[in-house]
Amino acid sequence: MDEAGAGRLMDQRTLAAWVESGEAPDWVGAHWRTFRGALLGERTENPFPCFFGAESVRDGEPLYTVVPSTTDKDALLDLGRVLLEYLEVWPDHSDRASLVAFFRPPSRELSEAEYHETLWHILQFLHVHDPEPWPEAIPTDPDDPRWEFSFSGEPMFPTCRAPFYDERRSRYCPVGLEITFQPRALFEGLDVTADTEAGQRARDVIQDRLSEYDGVCPHADLGDWGVEGDREWVQYMFSADDDQFPEECPITTTREHPKSDRLRPENSTGEPDGNATDPPRAR
Repeated sequence: MDEAGAGRLMDQRTLAAWVESGEAPDWVGAHWRTFRGALLGERTENPFPCFFGAESVRDGEPLYTVVPSTTDKDALLDLGRVLLEYLEVWPDHSDRASLVAFFRPPSRELSEAEYHETLWHILQFLHVHDPEPWPEAIPTDPDDPRWEFSFSGEPMFPTCRAPFYDERRSRYCPVGLEITFQPRALFEGLDVTADTEAGQRARDVIQDRLSEYDGVCPHADLGDWGVEGDREWVQYMFSADDDQFPEECPITTTREHPKSDRLRPENSTGEPDGNATDPPRAR
């Protein structure tokens, strides 16, 4: 799918300049302004719950990509290429550099159930085209407390914002689907995992701020990786209506790779096409 900016990894300054120039598609600008406003607390008197995320956006540390379709295979292959590039460069860019993916909004209003289906379709597509084996240390059964989505050998936490979160502002995006990919190594580097005293203190603060920001209690499924009784997959896109939430994890993960060679280095291109409206890659 050919659309300006698709398949590009951008730093925050490049994304903001692209939007401010008027050359970015309107939906990209809407995503950026909504995301920035939420993380920096521009539309609420309470600060965004995750202070690490808020400080990261304030300091211009995240990396970004735009995805013009949630179903087109070329658009999702481009997302896979960007994710591979991101995993190569993020530690040198910033120790808090998550990857934020803005998806083009649907042509019609989607139900909550359809957004859940969309997320898991994207993650299943990435898994099928993953050029690297599933990590040995990560179980393949999503019902295991130590399972989490992995790509290119890296366990990560993909968290979503979507339009159906009327009462949970920390997860609300009026434009469409957003996925923020955060490698587990990022959390470990910041010492905010649940298995450390500092990490547990940070999580307690975040949960207190979450209640103030959302105006409702933290979600019942909020938990910690590896803790018995908690599950990672239910936290990627929290339920708002339990009747529309999947009864079991909709992804099938296995260790057999590659299932597809489309994202292997010898078959992965994704080079800029020279279009003047295309933003440059992050450096």
